Amino acid sequence: MRRLFLLILIFSCNIFANVAQVPGFYMREKSKKVELPIIVSNNLVVIPLSINNGPPVNFLLDTGVKTNILFSKTFGNYIGLNYTRKLDLVGADGQTILTASVSPNNYIDMGPLEGIYQTLLVLDEDFMELEQVIGIPVFGVIGYEFFKYNPVKIDYDKQKITFYAGEMMKRKPFGYKKVDIKLDNSKPYIKGEVKQVAGSEIETKLLIDIGANHGLLLNRETSDKIFLPKNHIASDLGRSLGGDLFGYVGRTFLLNINGIKFKDVITSFPEETEFSYVIRESGRQGSIGSEILGRLTVIMDYNREKMYIKRGDTFAVPFEFDMSGITPRLMPSDEKVIFVTQIREGSPAYEAGIRMRDEFQDINNIPIDFWELPDLIKLFRSEEGREIKITMKRYLGDDSSDFEIKEFKFKLRRQI
Repeated sequence: MRRLFLLILIFSCNIFANVAQVPGFYMREKSKKVELPIIVSNNLVVIPLSINNGPPVNFLLDTGVKTNILFSKTFGNYIGLNYTRKLDLVGADGQTILTASVSPNNYIDMGPLEGIYQTLLVLDEDFMELEQVIGIPVFGVIGYEFFKYNPVKIDYDKQKITFYAGEMMKRKPFGYKKVDIKLDNSKPYIKGEVKQVAGSEIETKLLIDIGANHGLLLNRETSDKIFLPKNHIASDLGRSLGGDLFGYVGRTFLLNINGIKFKDVITSFPEETEFSYVIRESGRQGSIGSEILGRLTVIMDYNREKMYIKRGDTFAVPFEFDMSGITPRLMPSDEKVIFVTQIREGSPAYEAGIRMRDEFQDINNIPIDFWELPDLIKLFRSEEGREIKITMKRYLGDDSSDFEIKEFKFKLRRQI
């Protein structure tokens, strides 16, 4: 399973231009609430929008970032963005330095909502690789600005967002649990109880990170009470801005968020990086991503520093990690091309003979054109002992016409 992390250090402050109207997102017409359709892919929330009356594009909704980000300067130039200055960003690997151009005072159209005087950080080098992980094109990230004035409900089951008037949510909605949040550097944090498989129960400060598709993530460098479970596997934790994240994947016995308990949670333990000092300075021990949040209905109310949660339709579904050993990615092209970007040694697929760069042709006798990337990921996490039949195209050299067709068969096997 791929995990997407948008861990970005922005060396800047006061990036907003002085304008007469306060930047933010507002309803076009006065109402108690408006609803927006969303796309939920691998539990990540994607919102269609347009910038400065440009063509519609998809943006990821992310509570883990402070400022809106556009991944493509090529697209930014196409829609005529104005740039005022440069910033340096540190990528998720803690080492790669990215540069971005600041584009202030932009208009974002979301139908019944409009973003006024919105600043965009536009990456100077295009980063359009999220499509390979999510399965649909994603051009950027909407962060703190979307949440800062109004309560926002994310209903993963119905695939819609409800954007409430600011005076709403004075009381806890019926059926929801109230969780106190603390905004720190425009990001929401909660307290959670973590009971480890090996080790004591610990109180943790956790970032609520809607834009990351892990379940629970624990940073071992932040506490000597966080232990790597004995049953774990080394894993590439995902591709992000500025590099890959590496670490380990295991399980946590229990995560308790104000009485809502998640059992046997798949947990990521990233390796320490040069970025780790920022995590330590924040005082947090980890984060909660969309693999957990996607099992809930979530209301974020930044103004009152509250989060309301209730169980969703998939709450009781067991947490599972990939049981094939394959990390698939979508190659952006006119034709659907899904290939093997990583293969875990010792896994069922590896033992069957599948290798990196193999290209999917059909799965269980169903042509690849009928598969979406999220469905393929779900298949590989579905059921231990399930037999998988895959036909692959294996390239024999750099010439795309030089290949052979190979067939493989294996059974899914739980490894953690």
